[in-house]
Amino acid sequence: MKWLLPEFIEDILPAEAMRIETLRRRILDLFFRKNYQLVMPPLLEYMDSLLTGTGHDLELRTFKVVDQLSGRMMGLRADITPQVARIDAHLLNRKGVARLCYCGSVLHTRPASPGATREPLQIGAELYGEAGAKADLEILRLLCDALKAGGAKRPRVDIGHVAVFRAIVNDARVRPELEADLFEALQKKDIPAIRGLTKKLPPKTRDALSLLPELYGGPEVLPLAARKLPRIDSLEKSLGTLRALARACPIPASFDLAELRGYHYHSGVVFDAYCEGVSGPVARGGRYDEVGKAFGRARPATGFSIDLRSLAPSGATRARARSSTGSPTGRRAWCASRAGTTPGIRW
Repeated sequence: MKWLLPEFIEDILPAEAMRIETLRRRILDLFFRKNYQLVMPPLLEYMDSLLTGTGHDLELRTFKVVDQLSGRMMGLRADITPQVARIDAHLLNRKGVARLCYCGSVLHTRPASPGATREPLQIGAELYGEAGAKADLEILRLLCDALKAGGAKRPRVDIGHVAVFRAIVNDARVRPELEADLFEALQKKDIPAIRGLTKKLPPKTRDALSLLPELYGGPEVLPLAARKLPRIDSLEKSLGTLRALARACPIPASFDLAELRGYHYHSGVVFDAYCEGVSGPVARGGRYDEVGKAFGRARPATGFSIDLRSLAPSGATRARARSSTGSPTGRRAWCASRAGTTPGIRW
């Protein structure tokens, strides 16, 4: 049958299309009220530009085509975030704070989660030029407002901070090869592997790395982490940022200090948002201060993106989506099963 679509690619019919369009307008209007300006990056870019600053985390998820005009390899974007960073660094080149937003389709070679579409409709906001917890708080509150505007049922957010792990391994001067192995073990929450890898490290480093996978839960894990983890300035600053987010977050929040999604891309806070009836995260975000450097302009940056198609699914899609991965516990088990196979950044 010639009219069949590829797996995990589907048409959007009128009723669902109207729901998605209504949400798109509602959320963009929210962004505009908060002084975020709309940009529209292209669907196609040359691969060397498209993957700049991502540490090639997106390469496995990017469809590739050959440009018939130049013969160069091009990619269909798998995430709009690096494109917006390029626009901020090169085309706008503003001094001070820049607030940008966007909405468009992205394409994935594989689904980001079980049953997910390979063509998410990504809407998001990015804040450039402001470091520290103040910007992280603004972005987290804006995400919560966007989820409310989108009608998300019982939303919650799971927050981590990649600088916690980075501070511990940098303090102990861990070799890059061992750091990579520890990263893989932490992604899988493999405590025996972590203990084996850290046998020759100083006791405080060994104990801290073995503890990270257990530092997961509500805001109560943050004072526990402050008591049990080493006294390292950058680590204590990271925990201070997490405490500020815990106090200010208007929706239920959990914390995972072993969450290292996009480790080679993100530089600070990372978060995933969930809502009832949807498998996997409906939104992802975090701080990525190092990406601008790859475009020749180092600049603090943080933001988030929402998959509109998961936020406004049809009744049939909701029924298909219901699974254990919709909970943080189920998500961790699923992430552990896929760690090291299909790395990603936002989507």
